[in-house]
Amino acid sequence: MKAPAPLEALTAALKRLPGVGAKSAQRFAYHLLQHDREGAALLARALNEATQRVRHCQRCNTFTEFEVCETCSSPRRDPALLCVVETPADQLTIEQTLSYTGLYFVLMGRLSPLDGIGPKQIGLERLLARAGDGVVREVILATNFTQEGEATAHYIGELLRARGLKVSRLARGVPVGSELEYVDPSTIAQALRDQRSVGDRD
Repeated sequence: MKAPAPLEALTAALKRLPGVGAKSAQRFAYHLLQHDREGAALLARALNEATQRVRHCQRCNTFTEFEVCETCSSPRRDPALLCVVETPADQLTIEQTLSYTGLYFVLMGRLSPLDGIGPKQIGLERLLARAGDGVVREVILATNFTQEGEATAHYIGELLRARGLKVSRLARGVPVGSELEYVDPSTIAQALRDQRSVGDRD
């Protein structure tokens, strides 16, 4: 017996979520329709509103409802300090440490040639223009400590240092192979305090 087309479409849509396979997507779809139709409608409305209203900040590229996000427009932030992260989730994680007062640039990814993700796909030209605005004095590379994240940090660091900028990297406290989103705030705060210049040896 074949499932109704709308149910199959819902399952296929749920399967697009990271870490959700075909069986899990099917289980979620059946659960929503069988036990929580009100929740399903709420989810649909929230997704529709988010896709309609959330955009990228013109300055830092993070998610926002406005042309310039709240962080970039805050007079309390240090404009001479720029932290580069892979995702808005990573930015939020660093903000939760309450130990960083500068601004951000969100790559929305990381270099991964095997997946077809190069400098253009992570907005490298925008980052270089942002870092070279004459105000930024130091760039902290806070990409994840995965193989791709390290390669991205190295590549960006070389370009920024060639432009005369001070470039540093998160230091000890963040385990190798980890992603910032899943690291506790106190550990990230320690890494921010102990950041090292790119090119330094451990």
